[in-house]
Amino acid sequence: MTDPSKLMSIGSFSSLSRISVRMLRHYDAGGVLVPAWVDDATGYRRYAPEQLADAARIRELRDVGFGVSAIGALLAVFGSDTYADALRSQRRLLVDEAASARQRLVLIERMLDRNDLENTLSDIEVQLIDIPAQTLVTLRGVIPVYAAEGELWARFMPELERQRIAVTGSGGCIDHDAEFRESDVDESVFVETAADVEVQTPLVALRFPARRAVCATVTGPFAEVIPQAHDRIAAFVNDHGLRLSRTRDELATHHFTVYRNDPNEVPESEAVISVVFPVA
Repeated sequence: MTDPSKLMSIGSFSSLSRISVRMLRHYDAGGVLVPAWVDDATGYRRYAPEQLADAARIRELRDVGFGVSAIGALLAVFGSDTYADALRSQRRLLVDEAASARQRLVLIERMLDRNDLENTLSDIEVQLIDIPAQTLVTLRGVIPVYAAEGELWARFMPELERQRIAVTGSGGCIDHDAEFRESDVDESVFVETAADVEVQTPLVALRFPARRAVCATVTGPFAEVIPQAHDRIAAFVNDHGLRLSRTRDELATHHFTVYRNDPNEVPESEAVISVVFPVA
């Protein structure tokens, strides 16, 4: 039993633990850090010196983002595998949040420098083009997010080589989803080939008729310039009274990107990409 003479006032305990009096009362109410003794007459709280170790753990768990209920549960399993697993899970969450924060910071910088952004947008080449009939060899799959497109290319390129498919034009990616998706993205990577090409599964040859489309060509990191291309295409379609021709089952109407140089062989800042939307 703690020697009553060694008990500390809430103020002294706050000073040593670096936890405010307000939060100590909050942790008491939540059952996370209950005082060693409370005066029934005055309500004054007294803390034992050995409670400082729990206070230090509470402060650390709070500082890495755990709420009161989680802190209470974690204190009960301190030193166990469950405690370590919870810390690892929180670390993964914080890494994801940090990545999102970095993306938001990039966007804020772009928004603050609005004049430069407008100049960049005005330099994007947008035009109405006629695409001749073409044959594409494709590999289709569902990927976790748009940035995981490389997973399809890692399967596609060896298969092209194995089947000895001769590439005659540019490569790119077809978006099969009618809407922007945050996960489970349906895409086909492709290369242009001769009209009479024959392929085996998992590859598919798509033979498209001549089409009219709006095309925006941009230069720079994919994640930054693709939204700009979409913005300019949307404005162009509206300004010229055009209509997207997309239907669910007619793949020739799905929008796509074309890589004008090899993204693996040039810096991100020098990647040249065309975004193409077929129109009626």
